[in-house]
This record gives sequence, structure tokens and C-alpha cells, in this order.
Amino acid sequence: MNLLALALRIHVPHSVKKQKLRELFEATAAAFGRPVPQLESLSFDECLRRYARFTKEETERRIQPGDDMSAIKKALYEHAYHLGEEIRMRLRLSDPDDALSVGRVLYKALGIDFQANATGDVTINSCYFRAFYSVDVCCVMSSLDEGIAAGLTGGRTLVFSRRITEGHTSCMAVLVPKG
Repeated sequence: MNLLALALRIHVPHSVKKQKLRELFEATAAAFGRPVPQLESLSFDECLRRYARFTKEETERRIQPGDDMSAIKKALYEHAYHLGEEIRMRLRLSDPDDALSVGRVLYKALGIDFQANATGDVTINSCYFRAFYSVDVCCVMSSLDEGIAAGLTGGRTLVFSRRITEGHTSCMAVLVPKG
């Protein structure tokens, strides 16, 4: 097991969590073509709440009946992919289990109970964002999850089959191997 990945499973410094949330906020704002709101004086929890509101509002502004959301979903995916890839490179993650372990830690910091097994089955039993997102917003914002997963795992594709925002007790997805 990668020692850096193991260390993150034990403890993630508050400053690292806040920095990664800021990077996620920057990537998401860039995908929407919007500036990042002022975050410096906010606590981590306040930043997370602002992020949830920001993503909800920006997505809702763009969702119109019959609109093709593929361009915004692609931008969200690409920005998130680079975040995931940077983490994979920085932590030298080559083992899929280490990548999933780091993903679990990242999602836990965001209030998401992300569970994945070696075969690629993913379950999310609780999600901070469910209180903010409609089904439509969640479907668009899932592009971030897909991008981060692909970046962390070196190209695996995250495919959702159900979501909490659809009224299910959990989200279910699978990580499909590259190729």
C-alpha cells in the first residue's frame, strides 16, 4: 500500500481539506465560467455550504427544458479529471485500491459516504449535497464525480445507476475499467 494514501486514511490536516475544497471550487467555477466567491474568512463548513449553494444555483441557471447540458457536463468532467489526476500523480497512486481509498477520504471530507470495492462497485449511503440538489442538478454535478474518479484511477469510468436525489436510499454506481 502507498504510504501517503495510508497516512491520509489516518488523518487529513484541516488545511489540506480546505485547500482541496478551494481547488474543487476553482475548478467548478472555471467550468461554469464564473469567478470563485470570497472564501478566505470562511470556515471549512461555511465554504462547503457556499460550494453547495453555488453549484446548485449555477446549474439551475443553465438547466432549461430541452437544453443540452453536454457542454457544461464536459467542462465539469474535464476540470475534475485534472484535479483527480493531479492527486494521483502527487500521491503516486498506481494501485486501484489506493486510488479508491484516497477517493473515500476526499468524499468523506465533503460529507459523502463513498464506499467502493475491488470489483468497482460504488455505493454512496449519504450525501451532504442531497439537501441542496434536485435530481436534475445532481445529474449534471455527477460529471464532477466521473471526472475525479477517472483522474484518480487513471481512466476508469464511473457510471451511476441510481441516485439518492431520485428517492433511493443510496447512490449506486460502478467503476468500469479503462478500455
